[in-house]
Amino acid sequence: MFKAKTQIRVRYAETDQMGYVYYGNYAMYFEVARVEALRSVGFSYREMEDSGILMPVLESHITYLKPGKYDDLLTIHTVIPELPSVKIRFEYQVSNEAGEQITRVWTTLAFLKKENHQPTRPPKNLQDLLHPYFN
Repeated sequence: MFKAKTQIRVRYAETDQMGYVYYGNYAMYFEVARVEALRSVGFSYREMEDSGILMPVLESHITYLKPGKYDDLLTIHTVIPELPSVKIRFEYQVSNEAGEQITRVWTTLAFLKKENHQPTRPPKNLQDLLHPYFN
């Protein structure tokens, strides 16, 4: 199982009238956490896309437990529970500075060829970089 951690400070523009993180902004937080998690093992989203592979989100499930608030430093724990195939699943837990879990999420993404949007296997270098976490 692969695990990573990313921190994001909630900016004023990301909150609603109540001072809570607007629910739609969490998707952006998870994208940041996903990209940074993969970067932490030496994988580049940019290089993957330049090589002709895209990773669109197929599904997302979010459970909101408590609100994130303006100026909170949120910690996003990202887990890849199994080696990717044509799809990859990410699981996230978001905690506030008090260590309280505020959000629980999972997303499923697919690997697609850029030229025809057909499913494809994950890049070999991604498989190689993640493989040690699943022995």
